[in-house]
Amino acid sequence: MHDHARDHRIDLSIVVPLHNSAMVLARTVERWVDYLTEGHHEIILVENGSTDITWALAQEVARDNPHVSFQLARSDKGMGNALRRGIELTRGRHVLLTADDLPFDFTDIEQARTLDPRPRIVVGSKAHPESEVSRDVHRKLYTYGYRQFRRALLGSKVGDSQGTIIADGDWLRQVVGHVDEPGFLFTTQLIFIAELQGVSISEVPVVLSSDHSPKPSTVRVSDVWDMGLGLLRLRKGRTRINAELTAEVVE
Repeated sequence: MHDHARDHRIDLSIVVPLHNSAMVLARTVERWVDYLTEGHHEIILVENGSTDITWALAQEVARDNPHVSFQLARSDKGMGNALRRGIELTRGRHVLLTADDLPFDFTDIEQARTLDPRPRIVVGSKAHPESEVSRDVHRKLYTYGYRQFRRALLGSKVGDSQGTIIADGDWLRQVVGHVDEPGFLFTTQLIFIAELQGVSISEVPVVLSSDHSPKPSTVRVSDVWDMGLGLLRLRKGRTRINAELTAEVVE
C-alpha cells in the first residue's frame, strides 16, 4: 500500500493513460526506464476500458528498478478519468501527464528543465513557433479552430491545452478534485482552472517523435460538434469552479 502524500525522494511522477495500448506499451516503458537513470521517479499506468491485453501487459512490464517505481491502476473509460486517477496516486515533486506512445520523445522534459524559475505548469506545446510538428491540413485547421474557440469562450491564452503537461505536484494534487471532465477535455479544463487562479504557465517547443509520421486526419464533424459543446460546458462551469476555489482559500 502506497502513501500518496508527497514523497520528497521522488522528483517526477509520470502518469500514462492506457487504452488498447498493447502495441506500444512495452516499447514506451522500456524507453522511459532507459531515460530515467538518475534520481528516483515513478510511472503510473492507468488502464481505462481496454478491450485488448493492455492490462495483462501492464502487469508484466511494470518492474521496479533503483531509479523507477511503478504503480498500476484502473479507471472508468475516458482519458480524463485515467488522468484523474493517476494524479490522485502521484507522490512526486513534479507530475508529467503524457500519452502511451511518447509523442515528443523527451523533448518536453528537456525543454522544461531549461526554465528558471520553473513555472507551476509547463506545456509541451505543438502551438509553439519553434515546435517541429508535421500535420495534415485538416488537422491543422481543426487545431486552429479549437484554439480560437477556447480563446473566445474561455478567454484562454495558452496555445495548446492538449499537449503534454508537467505540473507542480502539490498544486496538481490540490486542484484535481475540481477537474471533472471524463474525456479529452480534461487537460483543457485543467489549464482553464490554472488560468482562473493566475497560476504561472509556460509553453515549450517539442519535436514530434519519428514514430509519429503524418497521418490522414480522423476528425469527424461530430468531433467538432462535441468540441464546441464541451467548451460551452466548461464556460458554464466557471462559476462553480470559482466558488469552490474561493471556498478553499477561505478555509
